Amino acid sequence: MLRRMRLYTEQGVTADMRISQSSFAARRQQLMDQMSPGSVAVIPSAKEVARNRDVEYPFRQDSDFYYLTGFNEPDALLILIPGRNEGQVVMFCRARDPEMEIWNGYRAGPEGVCNQHGVDQAYGCAEIDERVPQLLQGSERLYYSIGTDETLDGQVRDWLNSIRKQARMGAVAPGEIVMLDHLLHEMRLFKADDEVEMMREAGRISAEAHVRAMQQCKPGLTEYQLEAEITHHFAVNGCRQPAYSSSVGGGDNACVLHYTENWDVLKDGDLVLIDAGCELEYYAGDITRTFPVSGKFSTEQKAIYELVLHVQQACIDAIRPGVPWIRIHNISVEVLTQGLVDLGLLKGDIEGLIDTGAYKAFYMHRIGHWLGMDVHDVGDYKVDGDWRPLQAGMVMTVEPGIYISPQNELVEEKWRGIGVRIEDDMLVTEEGCENFSAGVPKTVAEIEALMAR
Repeated sequence: MLRRMRLYTEQGVTADMRISQSSFAARRQQLMDQMSPGSVAVIPSAKEVARNRDVEYPFRQDSDFYYLTGFNEPDALLILIPGRNEGQVVMFCRARDPEMEIWNGYRAGPEGVCNQHGVDQAYGCAEIDERVPQLLQGSERLYYSIGTDETLDGQVRDWLNSIRKQARMGAVAPGEIVMLDHLLHEMRLFKADDEVEMMREAGRISAEAHVRAMQQCKPGLTEYQLEAEITHHFAVNGCRQPAYSSSVGGGDNACVLHYTENWDVLKDGDLVLIDAGCELEYYAGDITRTFPVSGKFSTEQKAIYELVLHVQQACIDAIRPGVPWIRIHNISVEVLTQGLVDLGLLKGDIEGLIDTGAYKAFYMHRIGHWLGMDVHDVGDYKVDGDWRPLQAGMVMTVEPGIYISPQNELVEEKWRGIGVRIEDDMLVTEEGCENFSAGVPKTVAEIEALMAR
């Protein structure tokens, strides 16, 4: 069964938003085209995970598996066998079970997988141990990501051993196991047109949620109440789950990089840092904005905020094909360090402060990360030992920050407890870059004007 996502466009009409089955098929073929002759690939789905007695966490499919199939059920296994006459794409999945489906929902079953997901052959999970060794037999190379699932690692070992036991009868087990990650993750790093559209929409919805949070914020609200405004906007726009645990940190909590307790009361005079993004059909948004709880920046808050914004803009201006990824980070360090010196928060020679890492007391993370189906998406940052140059189709975050711990006694008290991060989602294009999250204000004037309304 295809999952269809109803979304509301700016004109108020509904539209379906999904990756087509032809795209999933093209991805499988692209992967098989890169596999060596006489090889086979094994890609498992995610499993349901127990939350507590008789309750599971909401199921979320493994990103690699979904990228190749669009299939959203647990306990499945995809086998790709390039050039196989009987069919190159084989899947094992849960069999239809009318009684279980009454309790837990409908299943596609092997027939449904073939009819709706373009699979050549499909079987029930009960047949895995019998049929998979037959599918692996005679292959020279097995593409499989060892170490992801210990239970499946054991099954793979047993399948190979069962083939080896038939050696006197001419059976041949794959003589080489190769990690599939490099081929598959390099594909995922470059976004196709339909993925770009999905991420553009995820950015729009995420940006609207941040605007809503700014509009609703006031002293006396709790962090979780502001989080609820964001989560509500995600859900009513077809994104039932955030892409990651939302961070809503007021005051000192904004200085904790991955703060997710979201329990404290928002106070007049404090800043609140919100890092939140929706997940739309398995594609993530990832936006951070920092704004005053009361709607008006103090002098010190404004100074730190405008420095972070200046750093971010310098980084965004530098994004274009051919620029090494690390150059964007280095720009953030150079501009930020100079700004900290100008504010009197650091003292000394700029080059020396960078060489000694003095800036890390205020800015201790990288400028960003790849973004896609995972919020910290897959893809190598280095190729053959060198930082890779940016290329069109990559999506990265740009998220500089300054965090002045309330315990930092090296600065005047008026600066302590100020935490600011500004994050946007940038698609690298042939001409430069596109900001997926531009719909949420980020200048001081824009934020104060929005909150005043």
